Amino acid sequence: MEAIARKPSYSLTTSVPLENPSRIIPYSSSQTPTQQPQHQFPTYLENPDVSPMARILCEILTKTPPQGLENALSSTLIKPTPEIVEEVLNLSFRSPSAAVVFFRWAGMIQKHSASCWNLMVDLLGKNGLFESMWDVIRSMKQEGVLSMAAFVSAFRGYCSLGKFNEAVMAFDLMERYGIQADVVAVNSLLSAICRKDNETTKALEFFERIKTRIPPDADSYGILLEGWEKEGNMAKAKKTFGEMVIQVGWSPQNVAAYNAFLTTLVRGSQVDEAIKFLEIMKGKNCSPGLKFFSDALDTLIELNDKAHVVVLWDMMASSRLLPNLRMFNSIIALLCDNNDIDGAFGFLDKMVFYGVFPDSLTYNTIFQCLIKNKKVHEAGGFFFEMVKNEWSPTHSNCAAAIKMFFDGYDPQMAGEIWTYMFRNHVLPLEESSNAFLIGLCDMGRLTELRRLAEKMLDRNIGIKESTMAKLKHAFNKDGRSTTRDAYDSLIRKWKSS
Repeated sequence: MEAIARKPSYSLTTSVPLENPSRIIPYSSSQTPTQQPQHQFPTYLENPDVSPMARILCEILTKTPPQGLENALSSTLIKPTPEIVEEVLNLSFRSPSAAVVFFRWAGMIQKHSASCWNLMVDLLGKNGLFESMWDVIRSMKQEGVLSMAAFVSAFRGYCSLGKFNEAVMAFDLMERYGIQADVVAVNSLLSAICRKDNETTKALEFFERIKTRIPPDADSYGILLEGWEKEGNMAKAKKTFGEMVIQVGWSPQNVAAYNAFLTTLVRGSQVDEAIKFLEIMKGKNCSPGLKFFSDALDTLIELNDKAHVVVLWDMMASSRLLPNLRMFNSIIALLCDNNDIDGAFGFLDKMVFYGVFPDSLTYNTIFQCLIKNKKVHEAGGFFFEMVKNEWSPTHSNCAAAIKMFFDGYDPQMAGEIWTYMFRNHVLPLEESSNAFLIGLCDMGRLTELRRLAEKMLDRNIGIKESTMAKLKHAFNKDGRSTTRDAYDSLIRKWKSS
């Protein structure tokens, strides 16, 4: 790494050698790029908001042979302002060689901004062009624009390609380039390592080596804890959390660390232990954020762990965190799955106190539970509350409700639902319509049945063959010739529809 750092070359911004010269080396001549998957890098073709001048320059970079690039760029007469250069570079990660030529060309016309230099470090690092990346860093130092941001990009470039040892060596070289290696730099490298799956141990190795020289802060521990969370490593998470409490203490600001630690426990089925830590945090005037409670509730709901869900919800409420609609809908669904209708109504009533209002999913989840549990009276009242609040029941809930109301000897309510569906175009109507016909059929209300069936056929609402068979049986059972004639008329109309 030191050899790379000292390697002489030429400046990116001028063809005149510098006192300590540095030169960009296009990867096509002496380097083999180790690139990220190309689809990770956006291009101007995928961005509808590209400015017209940037689009022209991007087209030249992607369509012009290397030897003709500079002439083609110059012929546009576009002044490469820092804003345009930054826009073009952001869209040129798939074309690093052309981006280098563009950067040189733009630098001969106008001085680059620090953000443009940093973008070049990022672009080259993510394409695995590390020799060229260091050339840029050396040029930045001589231009007086080198900052921590360039090294953060270098860390990310190395780590994205699994070159963790090289990233650590880049950290060790910072001070030689005049950049202080402080806790922000430490955290940047830890974060870059932990972005890769199952590499938190590598981050911990660096952390253990550096922590005696540069004291870590809460963010340092938070990054490691998020890594252990991603890996599901409870033992390491507990050890890291314990050290954090000793070294930096308790603080309401350490929400990210608390989120990660507690989530690791919950996902590792140590919910009771997570609740104990929540109680300790409460005593220290600390709390995780809404993200923890949301993630934990999702995990527990998936496990159908109703008891712990309610406990966590109460702890969240006592922390004065405001649950959102999705969280309310999730817990109401869990309670309904467990046939806890009273509990579901209780959470429905609580919503308004948190500034949250039920939606179609909320109402339909509870309505479905009432139907499933054959709560005839409650379902009728709830249906009217739904439509009063302008939330329509789903067509499947309507069909099930119509059947339930007929089974519960409330044909009037069944008719209310079908009429509502018909008037408000709750589609499709077929399932509910057939359920309504069968209900009338079972009750022997043949006159009403015939009138409704004809109305359905006139409006092209499909009547199933199995439904017609039941109608035939009911009409024949009546025995009167007028009734049989009525069915004959109906069956002819059905066949011709």
